[in-house]
Amino acid sequence: MTADPILGTLPVIQVHIVAAVAALLLTPVQFLRRRRDRWHRRAGRVWVAAMAALAVTGLFIPSFGLAVVGHFGPIHLLSLYVLWGLWLAIRAARAGRIDDHRAHMRGMSLGALGIAGLFTLVPGRTMSAVFFPGHPQLAWVALGLGLAVLGALAWRGSRRRAAA
Repeated sequence: MTADPILGTLPVIQVHIVAAVAALLLTPVQFLRRRRDRWHRRAGRVWVAAMAALAVTGLFIPSFGLAVVGHFGPIHLLSLYVLWGLWLAIRAARAGRIDDHRAHMRGMSLGALGIAGLFTLVPGRTMSAVFFPGHPQLAWVALGLGLAVLGALAWRGSRRRAAA
């Protein structure tokens, strides 16, 4: 593992990575803590700020090879989804609709952080070069295993909701 690819990239990508790491580190804290306590709310505010920074910086990262309009490509829709989802989640929490709040936050955690985060491991991308320098085939293995784990978590969650 080496940080050289991060240090040699655009500043907007560096901020994007810092925001992603902050959100990734706070996600388990949010899901494992007792709900509605002071620390859940404080960490939640930092998580929302990190996700908003992640989404906004994502809009300024060129869509290499998949640009449709200017530098924007399909991946930029994820940034808009995150900003919209954050707004819906905050609105739901303030209105006392905690089940809606939880659903929005889980959706963003699974989709924006989990699935999109795993696709940063595709060989040729910055995070693949960080974690698998010289071994791109291992990146494909990690991507496949990560998607399998996220799929199992999503399936388990849907079964729990169906049983309730």
